[in-house]
Amino acid sequence: MPDPTVPPTPPVPLDALLARADLGLRRIAGPADPAVVVHWAHTSEMADPYPYLLGGELLLSAGVHVPDGAGAGYFDAYVSRIVAAGGAALGFGVAPVHDTVPGALVEACEMHGLPLLEVPPRTTFSAVARALWQLMAQARTAELRRVTEAQQSLATAAARPDPVPSVLQQLARRLGGRAVLYGPEGTPIAGAGPDPGAETLTALAKLAEVVRPSGQEPSDARPSSASDTVAGVRLVAHALGNGEGFVLGTAAPQRDAGDHTIASVAAVLLSLLTGERHGGSGADRSSALVRLLLGAAPAEVAPLLGGDRWRVVRGRPDGRAAPDPVAASALGAALGSSLVDVAGEVVRVLVPDGRTVERVPGWTLGVSAAAAPRDWPAADAQASRALARARATRTPLLRHGDRPTALTDLVPPAEADAHARALLTPVEQSPALVDTLRTWLSLHGSWDRTAVALDVHRNTVRQRIARCAALLDADLDDPDVRMELWFALRRT
Repeated sequence: MPDPTVPPTPPVPLDALLARADLGLRRIAGPADPAVVVHWAHTSEMADPYPYLLGGELLLSAGVHVPDGAGAGYFDAYVSRIVAAGGAALGFGVAPVHDTVPGALVEACEMHGLPLLEVPPRTTFSAVARALWQLMAQARTAELRRVTEAQQSLATAAARPDPVPSVLQQLARRLGGRAVLYGPEGTPIAGAGPDPGAETLTALAKLAEVVRPSGQEPSDARPSSASDTVAGVRLVAHALGNGEGFVLGTAAPQRDAGDHTIASVAAVLLSLLTGERHGGSGADRSSALVRLLLGAAPAEVAPLLGGDRWRVVRGRPDGRAAPDPVAASALGAALGSSLVDVAGEVVRVLVPDGRTVERVPGWTLGVSAAAAPRDWPAADAQASRALARARATRTPLLRHGDRPTALTDLVPPAEADAHARALLTPVEQSPALVDTLRTWLSLHGSWDRTAVALDVHRNTVRQRIARCAALLDADLDDPDVRMELWFALRRT
């Protein structure tokens, strides 16, 4: 069986064969249509070649079958049978039987719309067939290269912070048409490429319903893909394999051999991007949410999520674009968790302690230490500080350091908290001042890196630090003062 991931050998345009100067072929009848293609060459001297043709052939004949005195009736019947069999063109050799192409044959081909090529005496039929195979091999190599490049570009697009729109844009560009992702309710939720018109989009939406599971029938009761043609536009719908009811639809003006492979790769990527990744079962997660809404403590519902200790990961996409829900879901999938929250320009993900957090292309991540549910707010603060430092130092991933024996452990927590509140009272009413002071101290007093981390101008950082120094009545150049303030800020 042929490999379904490899596009079939594409046909060769008849014009490409005529352009071969070494063959010297000449079209003497029939339409000069650039859309005429040849799938293979076949030599036959049968008076009726119909039983031996599959369709799409360049039929080669030296006219051995032509009886003496053959007239228009013979050639009309001969050409009509070639056309009925689906022959693409007829090549007539002018040697060694005939010195010229019979005029009645030229008239018959012109009448039936069959391209007629004159094969000169110096060109053998084997040379014509060999040239055709060479052109087919070149076309196949070019098509394989196109499919490979498309697969690589689609995989790269799937790793971007906005993976679904990026994959659709790449798919639309590679197919030269429109790509649409339909949600479980049948409404388009994302699309890319030129608008083919209302009629075509309506037909594409109807075609998507053909492959979308209804939930009231077996999963294999509907086809995984379907195709149609409307107003000369090729429509194809692919049911995504995540079982959530998403469908990928494409509308392209032409259909090349590798387009099905390219669209199939996009469908697989979109299936991964739109599918849910569950840390526990869906019922358990729903139960945990309901219990939280009804007043249960996080520690009581955490076991339903499948683990006792978790890490908080804060991620921010590289660049200025704010993350959308689909990009956030893709980040959660990369980290192996479906517990994802979009909070403005930052995405927060709860990851089980046993799962290793690795860098994700296109994202800057800050990772907390492993924490029990009662300590998740503190872990979120750790992840926030780690993310700020990661962005300031342009590090793709930065983890909060776990130190089992630190100086802070030597001070009773209640006393440490009381001291921190008293020390920071003058600035506690201004969150901007507190965040700036914390970031500035964590970056060793660097104005530029603090400005990058907070996304403000460096002069704003200087003004805020000067204001902190005035309100705290402290010399922030003194390392002892900085150490004490850092101690206090870590307790808040």
